[in-house]
Amino acid sequence: MTPAPPRTDRGRLLLVLALATVVTVFTATVPLLRDWFDLRVYYGSIDSWVHHGGRIYDYRVPGTPYGFTYPPFAALVMLPMALLDLRTAIAAALLLNLAALALILRLLAGPAWRRHGWYGWALTACALALFEPLRDTFSFGQVNLLLLALVLTDAALLATGRTRWAGIGIGLAAAIKLTPALFIGLLLAARRWRAAAIATAVALGATALAASADPDASRFYWTEALWDTHRVGRLGYVSNQSVQGILARLGETDRAVWAAVVLLVLGVWALRARRAVAAGDWWAAFALTGLAACLVSPITWVHHLVWLLPSFAVLIRTGHARIAGALYAVLCTGVVWLWFDDASGVDGFLGSNAYAWITLGLLLWLPAGQPPERRTGSRSTSTTTTAPSPAAAAMSPAAVQPEPASFDTAAATVGGVGVTGRAAPPDTSSEPTGSTRSPASKPQSSSERASSYTAEPPPS
Repeated sequence: MTPAPPRTDRGRLLLVLALATVVTVFTATVPLLRDWFDLRVYYGSIDSWVHHGGRIYDYRVPGTPYGFTYPPFAALVMLPMALLDLRTAIAAALLLNLAALALILRLLAGPAWRRHGWYGWALTACALALFEPLRDTFSFGQVNLLLLALVLTDAALLATGRTRWAGIGIGLAAAIKLTPALFIGLLLAARRWRAAAIATAVALGATALAASADPDASRFYWTEALWDTHRVGRLGYVSNQSVQGILARLGETDRAVWAAVVLLVLGVWALRARRAVAAGDWWAAFALTGLAACLVSPITWVHHLVWLLPSFAVLIRTGHARIAGALYAVLCTGVVWLWFDDASGVDGFLGSNAYAWITLGLLLWLPAGQPPERRTGSRSTSTTTTAPSPAAAAMSPAAVQPEPASFDTAAATVGGVGVTGRAAPPDTSSEPTGSTRSPASKPQSSSERASSYTAEPPPS
């Protein structure tokens, strides 16, 4: 029998403290410290460029073959790091990521964000702390949350009809990193010509600005670095949860095969996204585009999967909280790392690509473009206030979406925390640890790998 959630502030506070303790123990015992590896790449490249006369793409983290891989405009955006020491840059990155995450949750929650109160948001924080892509984003010092916040700002503008400035966020995100450029494709598919033109103009303008600041760096990036995937990492590395990663682990290296699969994925995305836009479901359209971008990108590390967060919002908003909770829980486990050493066999094919299968499944079956009467769900509104689920608090409908009648009765268990207030922490008994894994050249999920700067380059 399911215990009732606590109904007093004291009981809720005790539950939150208990969950926070579980989350703290989990994050202290699983391998998640990445030693700010990617931020060290950014900082070292900017420091070399500004203070030592080096070239942006020549810098390498000592003991590794890894350096700056983003377009030159990203280096311009990161120029303020030249005024900071490394520790201050790490603190600034942490604060920026927290601010970006807060904005993302606010956008996904829409006008219902106030009704969940401190308790709902505390449960949400516990759930999000377990989400592996978020854990990696923070401990790597990555930029994906900042890009997602820019893109979702445009989603909110389009969804609420305030289209005058729509496209600026997408354009900036695409100039910083190429993956978000697929959202320009969404605008074109939706025939939002003005927004697509603004996004394209912003992206091209930012790229031109970077070219004027450092012509040699721009020339090198667009003619050489962009096409060299070995600068980013080994395609078959288990953290690569894209279509290319699946094929590489199968030993399939033919680019024609990859291109054919990518075209198929893009065809499914275009069909479903256009239907979502036609029904006025912009949030689903943006969620589908994030999923497609992760699949078609040559390399999608685990921390890139923060682009899946809007999909969980859509699932909950359309009454599929149980499915959202189950998929979210899998993405908290780090299960793909069980096949770090050997991804052969049927178990390797299924397990090492688990996150990619989730992404593909969401692209195919995410509820999108449903009429309003179906999006509202079939549950009746309850006048009794019960404990909101963390997923509902974080991902309730935006202003243009009809609000579900009741999230409180949904049995969401996102990140192991249910609406009933019970803690269900992921089983860590099968988690790979740094002591049982040999170091990798670029850390993607092990604290030992993340703190080692003497590793050999990965096999090509």
